[in-house]
Amino acid sequence: MKLRKIERFGGGGHDRLRRRLTGALLAAPALMSVRVGAAATPIRVWTGPSCSCCHAWVEHLEQNGFEVEKHDGGNGEARARLGMPVRYGSCHTAEIAGYAVEGHVPAREVHRLIEERPDAIGLAVPAMPIGSPGMDGPAYGNRRDPYDVLLVRRDGSAEVFAAYR
Repeated sequence: MKLRKIERFGGGGHDRLRRRLTGALLAAPALMSVRVGAAATPIRVWTGPSCSCCHAWVEHLEQNGFEVEKHDGGNGEARARLGMPVRYGSCHTAEIAGYAVEGHVPAREVHRLIEERPDAIGLAVPAMPIGSPGMDGPAYGNRRDPYDVLLVRRDGSAEVFAAYR
């Protein structure tokens, strides 16, 4: 009887370790999904059909783990439907988790938006600053102009969400 208790309760170290490792391996995909929650959420992008910088921004998103559903054209309609004021406009508009993402917003800030979930319309990089994702690289002389990523509030006001200098 005593031997059974030892085998069952005291000698089961390997079984406990195996159960813990198996549990950790089974939980890993769920934990990865939580860690990269933004990447697990599809982002829909409306581009200018012949706009190369829009397509380069989509590539930037994909390289940073986003699943992108791309629509050529319709960004003005998407911007209006999502409530993004025209003054923050750019050449493409995206929607992720109910937020608008206007212009060349770095993927890092889109991830942050989804993690923090502020009460806002979304993010915007107005115009098309050189050096922002999709407006960067050799085609632009590797130039980097300073720009801000704006958090656009529901009342249409905005504040700096991230500054790139």
